[in-house]
Amino acid sequence: MSMLREIKRAISNLSPDEVRRTADHQLAVGLVATSAAGYTAIENFLAPPELSSDRRADVLSMLHRASDPGIPERFDLVLYEHQLDRAENAFTFYSYDPQRTVNEILAERNDLGLALARHLYPFRKPVVNEVMFSVSRENALFTLATALPNIVPSLIELPWAIGEFASDTAFLTMNQIRMAFLIAAASDSPIGYREQKAEIASIVTGAFGFRAIARELVGKIPFGGGLIPKSAVAFAGTYVMGLTLERYHRLGYGLTREERRVEYEKALQHGKTVAEVLLAGMKKVDAA
Repeated sequence: MSMLREIKRAISNLSPDEVRRTADHQLAVGLVATSAAGYTAIENFLAPPELSSDRRADVLSMLHRASDPGIPERFDLVLYEHQLDRAENAFTFYSYDPQRTVNEILAERNDLGLALARHLYPFRKPVVNEVMFSVSRENALFTLATALPNIVPSLIELPWAIGEFASDTAFLTMNQIRMAFLIAAASDSPIGYREQKAEIASIVTGAFGFRAIARELVGKIPFGGGLIPKSAVAFAGTYVMGLTLERYHRLGYGLTREERRVEYEKALQHGKTVAEVLLAGMKKVDAA
């Protein structure tokens, strides 16, 4: 019960409203091409013909050809056909490598990531993947930071102050629920506690599994090897939860028990590498 109370207090820090507002931003995307065929190629990539007619109409309403009358005065993005010299702050649409276009836009306009993923399908997978990795990394970092009292909290790249949380489990659970909001937003699904109550219940239940595993691992050993497995578990548990949520929003069901086991083993190895890199960075900070 005490752990549930800690988790409840941690969750009170979260508000899905901000995620919803960011994701629901109505995009305005300008298109510049040399021909009708060029415009159609860009539109078919951003609004694939296999979308439902209503959904495709919604997406097309966000896309504006340079030759159209009454186009917006300001755009979130402007895409130029690759044969053309693009204007400053605009992007090139590489018809022969459209994923390059997606990658370049997300690298420069990360602030639009959620809205792009929610409204434009080609951005969905890379944005969800980035959410899963970044939140998993945050949880691995938190686990290390709380075991190293000589680390200055202001130097830790986390979205909340470490002192606000009574336990690793409370923070990790809260951050996984935050990840659930972000993945739902990027997947064009409903966002919120009521809307995602089944997902949140699954995360809270999984928190006790993490606690049991982490209890077996050695913590609070200054720069010791026992920190690495505990941090790797935090990374892996979060990442596999992210994979389950992504599958759920994409197909309507999560990973099977066997799939979770296989993915957990892979994520645990990846998490070990991430934890080692983070710990090495902490050593440099502590020595400076």
